[in-house]
Amino acid sequence: MRLGLNLRYLGPLGAGARPRDSLRYVREAERLGYSVAWTAEVFSSDAVSLLGWLAAQTSRIELGTAAMQIPARTPAMTAMTAATLDLLSEGRFRLGLGVSGPQVAEGWHGVPFARPLARTREYVDVVRMALRRETVAYAGEHYRLPLPDGPGKAIQLGMRPRRKDVPIYLAAVGPASLRLAGEIADGWLSVFFQPEFGAESLAELRAGRERTGADLKGFDVVAAVPVATGDDLAGVRAFTTHYVGGMGSRRHNYYTGLMARTGFPDEAERVQRLYLDGEMRAAIGALPQEFLDRTALLGPADRIAERLQAYAEAGVTTLSAMIFPEHVDQGLATLRTLAEALDKAGVG
Repeated sequence: MRLGLNLRYLGPLGAGARPRDSLRYVREAERLGYSVAWTAEVFSSDAVSLLGWLAAQTSRIELGTAAMQIPARTPAMTAMTAATLDLLSEGRFRLGLGVSGPQVAEGWHGVPFARPLARTREYVDVVRMALRRETVAYAGEHYRLPLPDGPGKAIQLGMRPRRKDVPIYLAAVGPASLRLAGEIADGWLSVFFQPEFGAESLAELRAGRERTGADLKGFDVVAAVPVATGDDLAGVRAFTTHYVGGMGSRRHNYYTGLMARTGFPDEAERVQRLYLDGEMRAAIGALPQEFLDRTALLGPADRIAERLQAYAEAGVTTLSAMIFPEHVDQGLATLRTLAEALDKAGVG
């Protein structure tokens, strides 16, 4: 199992993070042997700009998006971006994609959220066609290239990509989306992965792989895991509460459903209700410690090492740390503690 660094709460520039601090984290991760650093986007900074800046100032660590929002870009634009970032990083780019949710897709990007799985399948088809430098003529339900009865013509990507097979990852939560990731992607971007339920998730991925005659060999199972090596769990609690309570509507929240499916239905409903009613402090207090213990790495290196073994045994191949430091030196120390714990676990 490899280590990664997820910059979700370290890199979004709209949240006030300083770019040079993000660079310090990524350079330290590179020095420690972390395999990949991921950028993210919601509706503050984009995932691409910071990644290009980091590519120019690193040399070994791979760089990925976790995830670029499918509603934000046409598939052709995503292929152009992937080819460019892979060239700038000298072959170190990983393309992570996600559908986001209806609030962001429809409220921010003005794109319908209906049938996200079918839309994703077509989107990845077009991205792969473009990266292979095929002339892109596609007649899907959601994407038609070129548009019929107009002046457009089928076009080929105008640059030669460094790689035609840039690895594609899908962010997925539910069983159907997991099967789709296994079928059409090279890796899965997970959040709130619980080793205790890992077999169920991998069974869905495996079912998707089997549709193409493949297995999970070489398929990258990426778990984005909050890490806190001290007693202060405020950042981890706030992050988890925000996703379970607020990343969606009362009727549609992937993360509320995930928490409910893994043994906490009443608690998930309560956290969401309190959060959406504006009672943030109560929502944070309603989050069960057991759920945090299952979905985060908490405590000293020895305790974290035990959990790392559980993640590796559950099938995780890349564990990407999400950290919530009060200052940069604390964050750098957390990255070092995690690397030490991986050595102790003996699963690296």
